Formats: sequence, C-alpha cells, structure tokens
Amino acid sequence: MILNIPEYILPKASQIIFALFKDFDKLLPHIGITFVESFLGFLIGSFFGWLLAIGFSFSQTMEKALYPYAIALKSVPIVALAPLLIVWFGNGLFPKILISAIISFFPVVVNVVKGIKSVDREAIDLFNSLSASRKQIFFKLQLYNSMPYLFSALKISATLAVIGAIVGEFSGADKGLGFFILISSHRLETIDMFIGIVLSSIMGITFFYMVNILEKWIAPWSKEYNIS
Repeated sequence: MILNIPEYILPKASQIIFALFKDFDKLLPHIGITFVESFLGFLIGSFFGWLLAIGFSFSQTMEKALYPYAIALKSVPIVALAPLLIVWFGNGLFPKILISAIISFFPVVVNVVKGIKSVDREAIDLFNSLSASRKQIFFKLQLYNSMPYLFSALKISATLAVIGAIVGEFSGADKGLGFFILISSHRLETIDMFIGIVLSSIMGITFFYMVNILEKWIAPWSKEYNIS
C-alpha cells in the first residue's frame, strides 16, 4: 500500500469486495435480521410520528402537553437508551425494532408539524370564505402542504432507522449486522468489520431511495418545494 498501512488496520478495497462475495451466503441471515428490524422500526416510528403531528394540528393543548416529552425523548442518547430497552424487553427483535422506531420518530413529528403550520394565511382565508370546515381545511390544504415536509423527514428517518437497529444489536443480539461488526471487532477481523459497515451503508441508502421513489409516486409536486 502507498502509505504502508498494515492490512489488518486498513485492508484493500479489493479484499473487502472479494470477502463480501465469498461469504455472502453466511451474511444473509445477519442482513435479513437487520433489514427487518430497521424496516419495521422505520414504519412504526414514522407512522406514530405522523399521527402525533396531526394530533398537534387539531389540538394546541395536546401539542403543549406532549411536545416537550418528544423533545426530551430525542435528547436522550440512543446508545444510552438501548441497553435499558434490552434489559426491559429481552434480547429478541422487539427492542431493536423499538430503538429503530424511537430514532425514526422525532424527525417526522417536527417536519410534519412545520409543514402543517406553514400554510399561507391567505390560503386559509380563502377556504374560510368558501365556508370550508376544519376537516376540509386540514385534508385539502394543510395535509397537502405537509407532504413535502413529510417525505423530507422520511428520508432522514430511513437512514436513522438502520443506525437504531445497529445500536440495538451492539447492546445485545446473536444475529444482525451490528452483532457481526461487534464480534468481528473482538476478533480483530478488520475485513469483516468493513463488510458490516458497507452493508449497513448500502441498506440505509436503499431505504433512502425507496422513500424517494415513493415520494415521486405519491407527492410528485413536492420536488417544487425548497425545504431548508
């Protein structure tokens, strides 16, 4: 190697790719477990985040009561929370799904609330002048306006969900990419560690583009929005 770095510290990319294809059959169970944990956690966390954001739009009392708890939950490091959930719910799939759901939850809540509240006042006045009901204003104006914000949040949550599952597997598991990376680090098998990292990244990227395709299908107009 150019910098004379030992291969046990930084292996060649060719070695990693060769080992990945050579041992792919052995890796499939780990990939499958992490995929299920990440995907279900992403769906559950995003769904309940979306529902809570809608509840906030209909009730300021609910928003004032629950929003601080959502912020408090987000402020807790997921690395610190994961071992506690493992102790409470055991070493199976559920705590990893729960960790993935928690980390996916907050971006959806914040962005959807912002999208619902960012409707132009003039548009609301127009709907009121046409005697639109509260539900009509929400479903035909505010919900429509929040879709770009929702998909922006889902793209963030899609990658975070994989991180949540990996962190959960670090805390306690016998399968999964996080477990594979952890065991490889204990054995100083650097190539296997890189394989686990690469596969985790590919999974996150896959989720991201799945959301991107879904956005083009459900809300093609969202590309016109410039959300910062």
